[in-house]
Amino acid sequence: NADISILAFTTILVRASIVNNEQSCVAQGKFYLPATEKEGDVMIGGLFPIHSARVDSDFSFRSKPDVTQCDGFSFRVFRWMQTMLFTIEEINKDKHLLPNTTLGYRIYDSCSHPIQALRAAVTLTNGQEEIVRENSCNSILVVIGGAGSTQSIAVTRLLGLFKIPVVSYFSTCACLGDKQEFPTFLRTIPSDLFQVKALVQLVKYFGWNWLGSVAGDDDYGRDGIQFFNEEVKKLGACITFTEFIPKVKAHEKVTQIVETIKMSQVKVILVFGLEHDVNVLIQEVILQNVTNKQWIASEAWITSALISTKENFQILSGTIGFAIKRAEIPELKEFLLSIHPSQVTENPFVTEFWEKIFNCSLTNTDETTKPVLPFCSGFEDLTNNQNIYSDVTQLRVSYNVYKAVYAIAHSLQNMINCEKESFANQTCPNISTIKPWQLHHYFKNVNFTNRFGEEISFDKNGDPFPSYDLLNWQELNGIVSYVTVGQFTGSVASSPELVINENKILWNSGQSKNQVPKSVCSESCPPGTRKAILPGKPHCCFDCIPCAEGEISNQTDSLECITCSPDFWPNLQKDQCLPKEMEYLSFEDTTGIILLSAALFGICLTLTITVIFAYYRNSPIVKANNSELSFLILFSLALCFLCSVTFIGQPTVWSCMLRHTVFGITFVLSISCILGKTVVVLIAFKAKLPANNMTKWFGPIQQKALILICTGVQIIISVVWLIIAPPLPMKNIKHQSSRIILECNVGSVVAYSLVLGYIGLLSCICFVLAFLARKLPDNFNEAKFITFSMLIFFAVWLTFIPAYISTPGKYTVAVEIFAILSSSFGLLICIFAPKCYIILLRPEKNTKKQLMGRISS
Repeated sequence: NADISILAFTTILVRASIVNNEQSCVAQGKFYLPATEKEGDVMIGGLFPIHSARVDSDFSFRSKPDVTQCDGFSFRVFRWMQTMLFTIEEINKDKHLLPNTTLGYRIYDSCSHPIQALRAAVTLTNGQEEIVRENSCNSILVVIGGAGSTQSIAVTRLLGLFKIPVVSYFSTCACLGDKQEFPTFLRTIPSDLFQVKALVQLVKYFGWNWLGSVAGDDDYGRDGIQFFNEEVKKLGACITFTEFIPKVKAHEKVTQIVETIKMSQVKVILVFGLEHDVNVLIQEVILQNVTNKQWIASEAWITSALISTKENFQILSGTIGFAIKRAEIPELKEFLLSIHPSQVTENPFVTEFWEKIFNCSLTNTDETTKPVLPFCSGFEDLTNNQNIYSDVTQLRVSYNVYKAVYAIAHSLQNMINCEKESFANQTCPNISTIKPWQLHHYFKNVNFTNRFGEEISFDKNGDPFPSYDLLNWQELNGIVSYVTVGQFTGSVASSPELVINENKILWNSGQSKNQVPKSVCSESCPPGTRKAILPGKPHCCFDCIPCAEGEISNQTDSLECITCSPDFWPNLQKDQCLPKEMEYLSFEDTTGIILLSAALFGICLTLTITVIFAYYRNSPIVKANNSELSFLILFSLALCFLCSVTFIGQPTVWSCMLRHTVFGITFVLSISCILGKTVVVLIAFKAKLPANNMTKWFGPIQQKALILICTGVQIIISVVWLIIAPPLPMKNIKHQSSRIILECNVGSVVAYSLVLGYIGLLSCICFVLAFLARKLPDNFNEAKFITFSMLIFFAVWLTFIPAYISTPGKYTVAVEIFAILSSSFGLLICIFAPKCYIILLRPEKNTKKQLMGRISS
């Protein structure tokens, strides 16, 4: 940070000043940076991390710093730089694009370090001469670079002071899209904003919710992994650990990171870092033999030849990640293979490249300083040397460099043609006096289609349209191959689209497509259960609890169960609410059929007895028992049997009103008739004197009046009941949760109690009177049978009460019908069976003398 501050302050000193009364640029010292350059009408700057590390010197502030030394030559980055040269050469040969203008370049090595990138940027603005004349000051109009977000941040802030646009081919930090802070920054690689969206969609697609994340300790890694962690948590996933790979050599820290990965139960780990940072981590992973982990790579290392080696493949097999779109650039390979050390004056990096790739030396070396290497003959053949430099099958970053150069050329062409908006003075700029800010005006609005059919343009943040290939590391013919298994396209405005061909994916350890790695703390809760978070653990760790009675969950990993509506009930799996079964005593039920048959039998039996009594109506036993009352009793009992039928079937408004009111009226009618018969028997046998005929006070008229009054009271109660609060059908969901019991609500409880109470009152009076007349002298004392019938009546209805209360569902109605039928059969049999027995089987007793007891035994 101190070095960056010093260099930033240095830029203030590199300003225009007056030297010898001439406008000139004065550089306060030189950095002596190796460069490759070529003059042209328009100069383009380039920054490439041709070396992966900078050899730090001691900054004591007592002496002039030594010339910076860089280490770790990268064949891959060297290809990027060569692609820029190839593209400029291709444009200069184009007769239609910039026909009268040639492009020149000045390219420096950033050594993968922001300080070195700043030094190169300072040098780009004014060259390496100590005094630069006005016509050369700020000769660079645009810079292509850098290759890392941290480097681009530093370079853009510096070059932004001079309004020089920076076009990056490999800086993806979303922070660089802030036009308030970086107004001159553009790029041909999508922002990490889109890459993270793609990674989040990948995690969502495969259902991973228990993840680990590792990032490089720089702007690219920290911003990217922070955004990923935030977005993935919105899906409900958990990040168990987030570690950062140090930029300086810190073996203990890297060892601790790998120990964390090794001890964790996480199966899927995202590594969001630059190639060289990730390589340090992977080497330690291999050293500790960390297996059975599914690695997700960021686009910075998914196509890294440094990492995807046969030695690493045993651990990294099945690695998956998103890479920027690739293209096949015609004639590029021939250009790459055409370089030779003889070009050293134009491209000094070729010397080092040649020595590294052929492991030889082009200059005489001192044996005391370094090992002696074979002398390079200069006739080595690149075509016989297969390496990442000449591999043009995965041109991704190289393609971004290609697009950047063409975007600059089309911007210049638009400026020359004075297309779109002109400047404030309504004039078009002169190509010989063009300023960087003028080029930036056209550059950010450029829009063209290149030779590959891809539309090149930039949005308001200076980002291109995002498009990624999903790559999977597979071993083919003994080498690691990047197999495309999917695509991701999207933008800020539209919904992202992820397409995956699962059949082509080989997971870690060569597993098949059906064995997608599982990375969960707890298995998903199936429908019918809900998640219960475990105390003290992340929300991804939970138990699955079955839904309570009456509740369902129809989705996986439901947080809450849904209560079914009152008319519905869960199925056995508790994942669906089904309509509750409607329960009522129907005519199709076995119980309903039996009770209906019993009721019909009772009606038939009553009609049979009626026919017998009608046929033998002149016989003494029929006359002696008041035939009119007998027929009325038989009629009322037939109605009692018939009213039980109204209790069968689905309750309706009319059936509910009929079943209770008809039941009360018919039973009162039958008991009133029995009461009248009992009173007649009692009065007849209580007459003391033969001449005193008491029956005249209770003759047929009085008997009918008694029946009419008693029944009329019940009719009045029933009518009032129907007017005030009649019985109505209702759905009973309280007694049985899983069923709806269709029953009749009695409406007014008071009226219902009065109906039953009145029946009970008449029954008690009838029983008392019959009991008093049970021992009167007569061979056929009907009071005895009435007493027995009332005893049966009371027994039935007293046992009915507890049975009615304790019986559930439709059987409650069945108990009620059974009580009606039992009491009706009791009255019918007790009163009329003895008479029918005498009439049909003992006709010799069907005489007046026999009935009066005047014939001796």
